[in-house]
Amino acid sequence: MTSGKNQSTLGQDVPQVTARAKVLGRAQYAGDLKVAGMLHGAVLRSPYPHARIVAIDTAAALALPGVKAVLTGTDAPRAMWGVHHKERRILAEGVVRFAGEEVAAVAAVSEEVARDALDHIQVEYEELPAILTPDEALDEEAPGVHPGRNNVSHEIRFERGNADAGFASADLVHEATYTTHAQYPGYLEPMATVAALEPDGRLVVWTSTQSVTQARLRLAAALEMPISRIRVHQATTGGGFGGKLVEDANSLIAGLLALKTGRPVRLVNNRLEDFLAAASSVPERITLKLGMTRAGLIVAKEVRIVADCGAYSGLAAEVMHVSAMRSDNMHRNPNVRSHATLVYTHTPPHGAFRGFGGSQMLFALNSHIHTMAEQLGLDPVAIHKLNAIGAGETSIHGWQIGSTGLKECIDQAIDAIGWQAKRAAPKGTGARRRGVGMAAAMHVSGNRTIGNWDGSTVVVKVNEDGRVFIHSGEADMGQGAMTMLSQVVAHELDIPLAHTHVVPPDTDTSPIAIGSLASRVTIAGGNAAIVAARMARDKLTALAATRLEVPVEALECVDGVVRVAAAPERRCTLAELARLHVWRHGGEGLQVSGSWDARTQMHDDQVYGNIAPAYSFAAQAVEVEVDTETGQVTLVDSFVSDDCGKALNPMAIHGQTNGATVQAIGWALYEQLQLEDGRMANGNFADYTMATSDAVPMLRGGIVESNDPNGPYGAKGASETAILPGAPAIANAVYDAIGVRIRDLPITPEKVLAGLRELQQGAPDA
Repeated sequence: MTSGKNQSTLGQDVPQVTARAKVLGRAQYAGDLKVAGMLHGAVLRSPYPHARIVAIDTAAALALPGVKAVLTGTDAPRAMWGVHHKERRILAEGVVRFAGEEVAAVAAVSEEVARDALDHIQVEYEELPAILTPDEALDEEAPGVHPGRNNVSHEIRFERGNADAGFASADLVHEATYTTHAQYPGYLEPMATVAALEPDGRLVVWTSTQSVTQARLRLAAALEMPISRIRVHQATTGGGFGGKLVEDANSLIAGLLALKTGRPVRLVNNRLEDFLAAASSVPERITLKLGMTRAGLIVAKEVRIVADCGAYSGLAAEVMHVSAMRSDNMHRNPNVRSHATLVYTHTPPHGAFRGFGGSQMLFALNSHIHTMAEQLGLDPVAIHKLNAIGAGETSIHGWQIGSTGLKECIDQAIDAIGWQAKRAAPKGTGARRRGVGMAAAMHVSGNRTIGNWDGSTVVVKVNEDGRVFIHSGEADMGQGAMTMLSQVVAHELDIPLAHTHVVPPDTDTSPIAIGSLASRVTIAGGNAAIVAARMARDKLTALAATRLEVPVEALECVDGVVRVAAAPERRCTLAELARLHVWRHGGEGLQVSGSWDARTQMHDDQVYGNIAPAYSFAAQAVEVEVDTETGQVTLVDSFVSDDCGKALNPMAIHGQTNGATVQAIGWALYEQLQLEDGRMANGNFADYTMATSDAVPMLRGGIVESNDPNGPYGAKGASETAILPGAPAIANAVYDAIGVRIRDLPITPEKVLAGLRELQQGAPDA
């Protein structure tokens, strides 16, 4: 049986299948939902980074007309929740550990009444000394942020090869320290949840999430309920970037209020609350030491990291793990050593963020390579290419590289920016100086770290009209998962894209899925969709073979029909076959379930194992202009080249690349969460400066198709890798323009001017 694929959209620019609903305002976000009898939730948060809760008086709040419940920590289940460390209560009890921690929750007949009730809750605090920096946390005399423990949440140590011998063989050894800061996810839609009780008492939750499976597990654990008593729907999700994965308390509080009141409750964060509640990226101080030969070959690498998880650890340990070792796999260097320490502080928690720890380390590594290239008199491009791992090779940590377009990405990016000519050109003689910089990056497509499964299951249901429903637990948070699944199934069945419909994830009806993380949805969900669609096609053709009285091998699936290849007029439509599949003796609806799990291996205790089915690569080249009088850095030009394996939807990939690039620009130049005595000082978009359209040039980018052997039609992930090279490319360009090396992000005008003053005073760099 063959398939014509006349209507395939693979490799073509395809608008998102969710786009029309969104632009017409019909998409239902959690904050849009209204349920009969619904109450409105509001949360009271701690004003102190560390304090003992002496007493809470809720009487005045409860007395307000329209208030139906006021809950405190004593009203919540005893269970603690978290990722690996179960250390957090739904509502704080006894002590608060960061300014913004949830202390009480209200449900009332309107949002105005609920927020008014917050002002009537009287909380008596005894303010306690706060540990606000990792250095304070690691002091031997420092008390534990969590009682009975020191302030080390997690520690990583490993050595592969012989780092000391590698450094001894090097012609140049360079060591420097880099600091990176927390970035707020900055999604358009703040966290929101509607929770209600079904008639049988089950808890049903509509929420903005990157994984309904993970959300249900978290709700069941924190609310001390069987998971079968909880149903989670993914509402339309307006961006996540890691922040809506496993670390928010919004859905837990909404669920608790619904259980206590017996009424539906909607809880929507305002923007300040979301700044306080969302897990921002993990701040890290990275000390990097590299050894190179005169030719630029990297022969040794040592990394020391101190990372800050805030008051609760969440996914910060996994983020730090990525920083500590993932970039090792980009190069052939045989000698690496790493020691990373994650510490608690009395600050808002940090965790998953797009790029997941890669951005922090690749800022340091790419900056370091440029510095050493200059000392060796080499072009950094040559060093990157010399050390780049190749397809078919196994990395130092056991990663089997099935495909890589890293060198092609580098060439594409530097050619687009005019690298050679602009590096050689004068930087300018006036106040404004120009420079160019580049950086390279790698990321995973999938990541076997949760249990020992990194697979996906897709259910394909062919309806009696010949159209197809697709059930998957994989979340679309704007990156295009639903479109990709539709493209794959439509391609395999050779039907129009409009004849497919992806049912939004729902834990009652969708297969279990890990969710949108680690750039895994295209490779895992896409492969599962291929399996399921081919199973459906096999059932259709087997039935057609019986109906048409020909062997299966004589049939082809083309344009929504199954026909005899040698006699195309002998045919059955998919609708006819779907109906026949039901209305016959022993019939049933035509529904199949296809699964795919990567043949990967979890890391062992020595950090060795092929953890992902594929690995993505990217490179970026930029040109900046630096005003030496004001210190202002302006991005003049940018080109990002992304090795996505195979571009199933180039339009979507360019959109993801551009979004990632802007986030990287913001992290490098503008965005920084400001804490004053542990309290958020800029938790709004007026004071938290994100890159806007007038702050970025026309974003340019290209695609390299390395066609991974494990990917669906050769595809790999393309949503995260593009964020990784932005900050170091900009830092390298600033250095090229004015000779100031900024190692402490963000690259603010104040730091640029301070660096220029140090240069004038004879210091080597900033």
